[in-house]
Amino acid sequence: MFHVNPAEPGARIHASDPFATPDRDKSAVRRLRGRLAAPVTLWTAPGPSGLTVSSMLVADGEPGRVLGLVDEESDFWDAVSVARRFAVTPLGTGDQQLADRFAGLMPAPGGLFALGDWIETEFGPVPAGAGTWAGCRLDGERPYGWALLVEATIQSINVDESPGAPLLHFRGKYRNLDR
Repeated sequence: MFHVNPAEPGARIHASDPFATPDRDKSAVRRLRGRLAAPVTLWTAPGPSGLTVSSMLVADGEPGRVLGLVDEESDFWDAVSVARRFAVTPLGTGDQQLADRFAGLMPAPGGLFALGDWIETEFGPVPAGAGTWAGCRLDGERPYGWALLVEATIQSINVDESPGAPLLHFRGKYRNLDR
C-alpha cells in the first residue's frame, strides 16, 4: 500500500512488506521456527563464495563440530562441495547489510566480496573486522527438510576476547540483545 503526501513528489512505501505471507497462511513449523531467536552467521568458502546462515549450531567436544542448514542450490554449497572446507563467522549488530547481501536480499554490485575488507584464509574469506570465526572441514551432508544438513569438524578457531553484541534473527527481523 502506498501513502502519498501532496507536499512531497512521489510516494512512500508502507512500513510492512506488502508481499509477505500472512501468519495465518504460513505452516505451523515455519511459525514455530520464527519464534526461536537464531544467531546470524556468515559462512564462506574458497572460490570465493558465501551465504548467510541462521539455522546452525555448534557442538562442543573433541573435536568441536558445526551443523547447519544450507540451500543445496546455492553457489556457497557448490563451492563447499568442491573445497570441502569453509569458515563460519558470527555477525554483530552492525552487520545487517552484510547479512542481507549474502542472503541475496540486497544487491551486490561487483560481487558479494566487492565491499568491505576481507582476510583470505585456507577456509575462505573472513570479514577483516571479525574477531571470532571458525575454520571447518566438511564431514558430510544429507537432505533435511527443504535444506541440506551440513556436518563439519572445527579445525581452527579465532575468538575475540571482547565480542560485541550478536546479530540475531527473530520473527523475520534482525534483533540484538537489548531490544
